[in-house]
Amino acid sequence: MSKHRHVTRRRVGLAVVGAAGLALAAGLATNASAVPGEKAHAVKPTVVLVHGAWSDSASWSGVIKRLQADGYRVTAPATPLRSLSGDSTYLADYLKTIQGPVILVGHSYGGGVITDAATGNPNVKALVYVAAFAPDKDETLAGITAKFPGSHLSDDPKAPIPTALNAVTFTQPDGHTGIDLYIKPDKYRDIFLSGRLNSATAAELAATQRPLAAQTFGEPSGTPAWKTIPSWYLVAHDDHAMSPAAEKFMAARAHSHTVEVNAPHAVQLIDPGAVTKLIERAAAHR
Repeated sequence: MSKHRHVTRRRVGLAVVGAAGLALAAGLATNASAVPGEKAHAVKPTVVLVHGAWSDSASWSGVIKRLQADGYRVTAPATPLRSLSGDSTYLADYLKTIQGPVILVGHSYGGGVITDAATGNPNVKALVYVAAFAPDKDETLAGITAKFPGSHLSDDPKAPIPTALNAVTFTQPDGHTGIDLYIKPDKYRDIFLSGRLNSATAAELAATQRPLAAQTFGEPSGTPAWKTIPSWYLVAHDDHAMSPAAEKFMAARAHSHTVEVNAPHAVQLIDPGAVTKLIERAAAHR
C-alpha cells in the first residue's frame, strides 16, 4: 500500500470518528431537558392588551414598556367600540393570528370584549381584568351598572343617556342612525382619573378619547370565558366610572385572583406598575 493511500484512509477514519462524536454530542444536547430535575426554558406568552371606551391603545404605554423590558411580547390592538358582539368577534379573529400562549388583558369595557372573545380559544391561558366588566351570559353592561350605584357617569339613573356623556348622532352605512357617546370634557378628569393628573393632561386625554356606540350598553353578553379560563382582577378603589362594589362582585363571581389598588378608573395610566405586576402573576401561573 502506498503512503498516499495510507494517509487518505487515516483521514477518512478520523472524519468518521469526528462525525460520530458530533452526533453523540448533539444527542446529549437534545436529551438534556429530559434529565430529571431539569426544565426546558419556557417561552413567555404574548400579552394582548385590550382598551375600553373613551380611551385608546396608547393608554397602555406604561404597561407595555414594563412588560417589554421584562421580555414579554406585547400587542395592543385597537378596539372598534361599535358593538359588544362585533368587537368580540374582531378580537377573536385577531387572536387567531398569534401563535403560542396568550395572556388576555381588558380594561373597562374591554373586559366585556375579552370575556366573549376568549371563549373556546385554547391558546388563551389567563384573563386579566383591570377595573373591567366581566359579564355573565346574557348580562348587559347597563344591567351590571344599575345593580351597583356609585358611578359618576350619571346623576339621574332614569336618564336614557348618562348625564356626564355627550350623544353624537351619525349616519351608518346602512342608512340607520347611530349614536356615539363621549365623556363631556369638563367631566373627564373626575370620571376617568378621579381628579388625578393635572388639568392640562386630563384635557388632552378628553380631546383624544374614542367614543363608544350607545348600543353596547344594552347588548347581552355571550358565553363567558372566565368560566373555563383562570382569571385575575384588579379592583380600583377610587373608581368614579364604575362602582368598586361592582368590580368586587364580578371578581368574586369569576373566582378571580384579586388585588385592590387605591387608583381611579384609568389605573393603567396612574399605576402601570401595579397592572404590570398582576399581568406577570397571571403569566407565571401557567
